[in-house]
Amino acid sequence: MKVTIIGAGPSGLYLGILLAKAEQPHEVTVLERNPADATFGWGVVFSDETLGALRDADYPSYLDITDTFARWDAIDISYRDTVLRSRGHAFSAIARKQLLAILQRRAAELGVVQRFGQEIAGPEDIAALCADTDLLVGADGVRSVVREAATETFRPTITPQGGTYIWYGTDLVFDAFRFIFAESEHGLFQVHGYPFDEHASTFIVECPETTWRKAGLDEMSEADSIAFCEELFADELGGHRLMSNKSTWLRFPLVRNGSWHARVADTPVVLVGDAAHTAHFTIGSGTKLAMEDAIALGAAFVRHGSDNPAAALVHYERERKPIVERFQQAATDSAEYFSRVHEHTHLAPPQFAFNLLTRSGRISHANLAQRDADFVRGVDVWFATDQAEHAIAPPPAFTPLALRGLRLANRMVGGVPRDAGLVLTPLTAVSPGGRVSPDSPTLCADTDVARLRAAVADAHAHGSALGVLLGHAGRRGATRPPERGVDIPLPDDEAWPLLAPSPLSFGPGSQTPRAMTDDDLAEVRDAFVAAAKWAVEAGCGLVALDCGYGYLLASFLSPLTNHRTDDYGGTAENRLRFPLEVAEAVRAALPDDCPLGVRLTVTDWARGGLTPEDGVTAARAFAEMGVDLVHVVAGQTVAESTPEYRRGFLSTLSDRVRNGARVPTLVGGHLTTVDAVNTVLAAGRADLCVAEFLRTPAALTAGRAA
Repeated sequence: MKVTIIGAGPSGLYLGILLAKAEQPHEVTVLERNPADATFGWGVVFSDETLGALRDADYPSYLDITDTFARWDAIDISYRDTVLRSRGHAFSAIARKQLLAILQRRAAELGVVQRFGQEIAGPEDIAALCADTDLLVGADGVRSVVREAATETFRPTITPQGGTYIWYGTDLVFDAFRFIFAESEHGLFQVHGYPFDEHASTFIVECPETTWRKAGLDEMSEADSIAFCEELFADELGGHRLMSNKSTWLRFPLVRNGSWHARVADTPVVLVGDAAHTAHFTIGSGTKLAMEDAIALGAAFVRHGSDNPAAALVHYERERKPIVERFQQAATDSAEYFSRVHEHTHLAPPQFAFNLLTRSGRISHANLAQRDADFVRGVDVWFATDQAEHAIAPPPAFTPLALRGLRLANRMVGGVPRDAGLVLTPLTAVSPGGRVSPDSPTLCADTDVARLRAAVADAHAHGSALGVLLGHAGRRGATRPPERGVDIPLPDDEAWPLLAPSPLSFGPGSQTPRAMTDDDLAEVRDAFVAAAKWAVEAGCGLVALDCGYGYLLASFLSPLTNHRTDDYGGTAENRLRFPLEVAEAVRAALPDDCPLGVRLTVTDWARGGLTPEDGVTAARAFAEMGVDLVHVVAGQTVAESTPEYRRGFLSTLSDRVRNGARVPTLVGGHLTTVDAVNTVLAAGRADLCVAEFLRTPAALTAGRAA
């Protein structure tokens, strides 16, 4: 097969090597617009997993690459005049220029034709190349000309991601991967630094765009930018200099494609590396993913042969795309972390460091303990006691927590007393008209108080506290029990009238609620107050108000469900008014030692709805009013929401609320192991966790879906 590869970066050269050394060698030509010795950037980092794949794919180039490696196993975090070191992280790095030279030599040994200084200007050149090749490969980076020749098939999107950054080198040779955080009068700057040979290190400076502009860096020359950064990080550099390689301030482009292969002039065309996808540099996987693309594409042709290129390209994309998408998600989480890392600068150094190390979700409490037991032990001791001289401490999940006068034996929340520090009831309606389903629990009569008192006694017998979640279903009420389907309306003869901020039904076939009058508002507020008093009478240790999942109070918050034109609608401040009034009234009715919580939807996951920024603003308002705990949830405000469910999907949102609004948080989101709970708590993403493995008992299953 005659193969033409556009782009002589790591993915293009490595693919050329693998195709040229195949059992049935292919005729490969690599075209590159730049000279052979031109390169941008400084060092390239590889994981042990990637090195194993390179060893198996082409052992001679693997030997040459690994012979020149800089290796280290530590991560240093420079924060608040303290350097914290975590060991057990296997890193290997090589100068990008050296890596390309090795791949160029190996490709030449195998007969790969390499033409440098070859400009491919546009679709006409691509069409001409396609007429003279059996397979065209786009390995030409983020601004791929190959991709532009078939955009209707590839369907690319390029989105700026993260902060503003610049890629420097330095003649200071680090002995670890170094994160440096430096406060300035303009804002927080951070450095991602690592060695790549015995003479130099990569030194990436990053900050939010607003900070970059405040510092005037948008108007500085290349020399002035270097001088600014050398002065800002003078203590860390210790007299060493920063080096530029046509370095400019950039925003990282997140590249995605609907398809990775197409046909141009009846010739199959495929994308690899940055032309197909990118992953933010803060997880250091760009070159890794690119070379693994080459391995997968080469293997696909081994499996399907050159006689069936269509099958090989489909196989390649189906194998690689899910893997890449997982890395992109981890990289997105990491990029978002660094774009708002200034929100974490109130954290103590041990927690700040742990939050940083676990930011992408790929490292957990247990995993980090395997790598560096002493580091995690220090974090656990700090979490439990704030006194590092103590040598033994429980894991974060089993560390007590105090909220006002309530002391919880551990940080896990569940539906069963056994093992849970806090047992939280399902949504408990403050009036019969506020039920979700006919069998939903209520708290508006003496019999309800007796039932709740029995649940409190059961919790106390097992060393747990009981919290009650008080709410009103609003427009999501009068539905069949959840085991018969979610949000399925009751027959007309079994339903009851519904209330909502605006007369908007929840979904197809749902009852249209009545817009609440001033009298309705007062009646509902009083019902919450009465229910809260009954909860205290029953012995509940925590009273929580439901402002989540599109139920009544939550539907006041969202512009999708609140179309009022009075003082309770319109602006975000007005939409917050009634939920805050209810919370304020309940807070005034509770004893001072009884904590008040709020289950709060912080994003609607729907176009035009609440965003995480809105959620942080709402949480801050509740905290200022006297709420002690925010239970972070998301979605279900409208039937057409587009949820983003995955393991721990709420943890990042909880992190934003806890550290943005400075309020304790409770979070769930498929936390299915104690390790997951430990990770969230130790990182300061939440103070309590809903433990998925602590099931709801039969006594409290009524209204469970709520």
